[in-house]
Amino acid sequence: MSAPFRFPRFFVTSPAPCPYLAGKTERKVFTELGGSNPAELNDALGRIGFRRSQTVAYRPSCTGCSACVSVRVRASEFEPGATQKRNLRRNGDLVVTACKPWATQEQFNLLSRYLRSRHPEGGMADMDEQDFADMVEQTPVDSYLVEYREPTMADGRPGKLVGCCLTDRQNDGLSMIYSFFDADHPLREGLGTYIILDHILRAGAAGLPYVYLGYWIEGSRRMAYKAKFRPLERLGPDGWHAYTPPVAVMDRQVETA
Repeated sequence: MSAPFRFPRFFVTSPAPCPYLAGKTERKVFTELGGSNPAELNDALGRIGFRRSQTVAYRPSCTGCSACVSVRVRASEFEPGATQKRNLRRNGDLVVTACKPWATQEQFNLLSRYLRSRHPEGGMADMDEQDFADMVEQTPVDSYLVEYREPTMADGRPGKLVGCCLTDRQNDGLSMIYSFFDADHPLREGLGTYIILDHILRAGAAGLPYVYLGYWIEGSRRMAYKAKFRPLERLGPDGWHAYTPPVAVMDRQVETA
């Protein structure tokens, strides 16, 4: 006999400055991923646009603004474009390992370099080792820290760590919680794009239909890269639907991944 279902309690944060749209404020609704089956709860919430952060699931709930849109890639139908194929060839020698969610100093050092290079003024810029360990290890669901390394050295030692992604495996796909990489590597252009491509291809090979990319905001340069992965779906008031960004949006994209 299954345990009785307990509807989760939801809470709302106080308004705060929006990190993506100037002059806007953000507010989130969230709930604790507790109970007897947090993975099942996380799967259900993920299908309606929630994201996981440690033991909490959250989604935007901003007054007068609905710019943040959940997006996912149809992994089973994905076909890389010409530029993406070149990226796969360029970075295809990387050694990929899905590790248990246990933080290491090497991973934290890579994250620190990434934040200094890409997001020096962001909300994560002041993260310390304990903050990183909490982000990785405090998970009540099926999570992995996927490592991307240079080829194994001649003496058998692991190659240099150049990328990581904290990933949740859900019933219907992979949810990319947070990725970081060597943004200044002289020979590894597009590492962030490669990490997403690798997740899409692995999801498809495993028979998982989707890769969840989090939120996308039309007009946000920081999020524009997500629109490059097709076929893309976006979550609206009546569920998930195929979405092709307008040509004007694609033309404004910059390489941020």
